[in-house]
Amino acid sequence: MNSTGSTTQPTLFISHGGGPWPYIPQMKEQFKKTAQWLTDLPNTLPQKPKAILSISGHWEEDTVTVSSAKNPEMIFDYSGFPEYTYHIKYPAPGSPELAKRIHGLLTEAGIKNNDDATHGFDHGTFVPLVLMYPNAQVPVVSMSIKAKYNPAEHLKIGAALKPLRDEGVLIIGSGLSYHNMRGFGSAGAGEVSQTFGQWLEKAISETNIEKRNQLLQDWEKAPAARLAHPYEDHLIPLMVVAGAAGNDLGHVEFVDHVMGVDMSSYRFGK
Repeated sequence: MNSTGSTTQPTLFISHGGGPWPYIPQMKEQFKKTAQWLTDLPNTLPQKPKAILSISGHWEEDTVTVSSAKNPEMIFDYSGFPEYTYHIKYPAPGSPELAKRIHGLLTEAGIKNNDDATHGFDHGTFVPLVLMYPNAQVPVVSMSIKAKYNPAEHLKIGAALKPLRDEGVLIIGSGLSYHNMRGFGSAGAGEVSQTFGQWLEKAISETNIEKRNQLLQDWEKAPAARLAHPYEDHLIPLMVVAGAAGNDLGHVEFVDHVMGVDMSSYRFGK
């Protein structure tokens, strides 16, 4: 439990790993350090979240879209895994009330947004949460990223959602600090992930917030940027949580080395 006395939730970017790994014994062993970190993570929060807003790199729409599902279904957006992993249940409730609040904040900020009353939990959402909150008692609302991946737009989206943090909502961006599907396990991939990761650490820990946001907007100029992210769907959730951080500083919270690459997770605020 955070000892500062603040009840404002931090914002988090979680590198969620590959497929439904917590449900596959040999993969859970491979990701055992990540599993332990995620298990311990709730104890570092200022209080138990009243709800969680999950922005996953696995859900993109032309217009930012919020799920208002009361009882979200499961989305098995992976292939080639054991049959039983397509029958997983993470029965956390949704929160139409939180979805409505999010719509209001986005609309006030002049951000066009849509509602989806049926969208469920993809593995970018349920994989970290099954380790953080295995009893699935915390309500979870999913929100999409925008398909054109504009960093400035996603920083603005995050900024509009900042008030949620004072309302007990934990905002999680779920993606990967390195996401090149052809690169995993290949020669040179580890160096690429470290080179881009070092730049990303400097960017998110920049104390001048205006400069931090500019660096994130210009991420393609970073060393090894496009080698680490040929497509930036798994990086864009970071822009949302950085925007929602406001003036709170960012830092590297955890790094694991799996499948030959570094996978980093970040925290903004205490």
